[in-house]
Amino acid sequence: MSPDLIEQLKGQLGANGLPYSLPIHPNLVHLTLGLFIVAIAFDIVGTLFPLEKPIFKFLAIPATRSNFFDVGWYNILAAAVITFFTVAAGFYEVMLAEPPTDVKSAWGLQAMETMLWHGVGGVVLLMLIVAMAVWRGFQRFLWRKDRAQQVQWSYLLAGLGIFALMFVHGTLGAQLAAEFGVHISADRLLRLGENPNLLLK
Repeated sequence: MSPDLIEQLKGQLGANGLPYSLPIHPNLVHLTLGLFIVAIAFDIVGTLFPLEKPIFKFLAIPATRSNFFDVGWYNILAAAVITFFTVAAGFYEVMLAEPPTDVKSAWGLQAMETMLWHGVGGVVLLMLIVAMAVWRGFQRFLWRKDRAQQVQWSYLLAGLGIFALMFVHGTLGAQLAAEFGVHISADRLLRLGENPNLLLK
C-alpha cells in the first residue's frame, strides 16, 4: 500500500482507528486458535482411544476412533486456510495503527518492537500451521492410511510445541491492545482528548 493511500484511509477511520467498527484480526485469531487446538486435541483423543474406550462404553457414548481423527484432519485443514486471512487482516490493521511512543510493555518492548515481533510471529505461525496441515495430510492419505492410529507421536508433540509458541505470540497481541491501546476506541479517544463515554450514547 502506498503512503498516500494509507494517509487517505486514516482520514476515514472511526474511533478505533479502523474503517469498520470492530477489529477483524482478533476475531480471526480466536478462530485460528480454536480450530488448531481442537485439531490437536481430537488427534490426541484418537491416539489414546484404546485407553478411553471403556469410559466411552460406560457413558454409552457411541464413539469410534476414526471419527476423532476425522475431526482432527478437518480442523487442521480449516486452521491452515483461515490463518491466511488472520495474518492478512493483522497486517492490514497494523498498518493503520498509531500506538503511543512513550509506553513500554510488561516485557520491556515499545509498541513498534511489539508490532514487529507480533507480525513476524504471525508469519512463522502461518507457515507452521500450513506445514502441520501438509504433514497431517500425508499421514492421513499416504503414510498411515491403513493404520488404526492415524497420527504420529512426533506430530502431536509438534502441535503441543506450537501451542507454547501461540501463547507467547498471543501475549504480544494482547499487549498491543491492553498496554498500547491499538485499535481500542476508548484509548484512542482519550489520547485525542475526547470523552469515550460518548460512544455509549
